[in-house]
Amino acid sequence: MAPGSGLSDPLLTNLVNRDLVPWYRKKNLRVLYLLLLPTCIGIEMTSGFDSQMINTVQISPTWQKFFNKPQGSLLGIISAAYNLGAICALPFVPYVNDTFGRRWAIFFGSWIMVIGSFIQAFSIDAVMYVIARWILGFGIPFCIIAGSSLMGELAHPKERPIVTSLFNALYFVGALVAAGISFGTQAIHNDWAWRIPSLLQAGPSLFQICFIFFIPESPRFLISKDRLDEAFQVLVQYHAEGNADSEFVKAEMAQIEGTIQIEIEHSKRSWGEMLSSPGMRKRVIIGSMLGLFTQWSGNTLISYYLNDLLKLIGYTDPDFKGKLNVGLNSWSLVNAVIISLFVRRFPRRKMYLICAASLLACYIGWTISMERFITTKSMAAAKLTIFFIFMYSPCYNIGYNALTYTYLVELFPFAQRAKGITIFQFFGRGAGFFTTFVNPIGLNNIAWKWLITYCCWLAFEIIFIFFMFPETYGRTLEELAFLFEDQALADEATMKMEKLIDHEGNNVNRYNAKVTTSRDRGSSFA
Repeated sequence: MAPGSGLSDPLLTNLVNRDLVPWYRKKNLRVLYLLLLPTCIGIEMTSGFDSQMINTVQISPTWQKFFNKPQGSLLGIISAAYNLGAICALPFVPYVNDTFGRRWAIFFGSWIMVIGSFIQAFSIDAVMYVIARWILGFGIPFCIIAGSSLMGELAHPKERPIVTSLFNALYFVGALVAAGISFGTQAIHNDWAWRIPSLLQAGPSLFQICFIFFIPESPRFLISKDRLDEAFQVLVQYHAEGNADSEFVKAEMAQIEGTIQIEIEHSKRSWGEMLSSPGMRKRVIIGSMLGLFTQWSGNTLISYYLNDLLKLIGYTDPDFKGKLNVGLNSWSLVNAVIISLFVRRFPRRKMYLICAASLLACYIGWTISMERFITTKSMAAAKLTIFFIFMYSPCYNIGYNALTYTYLVELFPFAQRAKGITIFQFFGRGAGFFTTFVNPIGLNNIAWKWLITYCCWLAFEIIFIFFMFPETYGRTLEELAFLFEDQALADEATMKMEKLIDHEGNNVNRYNAKVTTSRDRGSSFA
């Protein structure tokens, strides 16, 4: 499907393409990206840590003994409670984001996860353990939605696709650390074998709490609150290395200010507007289905139930399963980061189609090889199954890992961005809750035939992406703001930008005057 008619003229994109200086040669931009690493880009490490921690502790005999070898629905709810907590938090996330800003939302969500981690580590029974996992899940959407928005809104337009793509890639850092820690603590022959990994799950959140206020607030959020001078200062410092006369920053400030003015004029900032116009309904449908695709493509089967999958193909040795899990997460991290570094080179829609098609091919091969082992007990079929489990990772990461938040930030305009990503999270967490709950039931009851359901769903994904996903490649966020709307709004945004550029000199002079006055008084300008 071709994009809508409402694309603004790529005036700022042309200026971005003229900038040939790489980010690592810009001191302020280097500092910004360094600070974004623990505060925003690293947020998904918590989710990765959780999936692999709950996956790996199941291998621990002490965990199995403490919780009386949970199976079926009990095992399902232990895994799914994380997503259930996230679903319950979603109605509150956009309000916190749009009222208090991205940084406070991350700070708030991080404290909730720290509390959940401590309760999980010191659980005395399965009920307390499930409640702790619910609390952990309640905190994560505040951080994910705010962090993905903040990265996209702070990063230089040239690096924005890479930065937002690395957001999901660092999921595997958390997964790898959790797999390694949980494997290492198996040598402890008491309850600390699973309590230590549970306690260390607070690590990424503590980093966010410590560093979040070292980074600036989103300039788009500041502009939406009429804090124009503060927004301009952020753009000057990080996108122009302190040069207030930068032609690029003048154009960027004008484009953001003009576009947000139009968005707010045509927006009630309510949930109802998400379905009030054809353009927003299209965005909501795409965001909702993308949420389902990221969780119903078979990934939760590997993330949460690798132990059960390996049992089905004859591997029962805890040492082997632990090593394989560490190797799988190492491989996932490597290919996820490599793919993220190349997202600027390929159109989004094409990458999603390649992703879904390759996943379908992978799952078909996996289903056949697992059936062959269960029927014939052939070790060659078992090894082939492991091959497909490893192949699944790069296939999934091409689209659903590397592009998810890049695409969402581009798809939704600023005024609806937090609500749009919240809708994506609702469908993603709902799908994650459902699959983590039913996967052990399906594997127990129909074994390899359960994989056929994923094959059918993946075939549907290919069709939906082909007909419904628009292309957003090669544009700034503001140039995509009216992607599905009437061309008149895009033209209005362009005209406002041109007028604001003409008057931007006044803003620059006002900013410089404040700096001079502040220095004369012997204080720093903030």
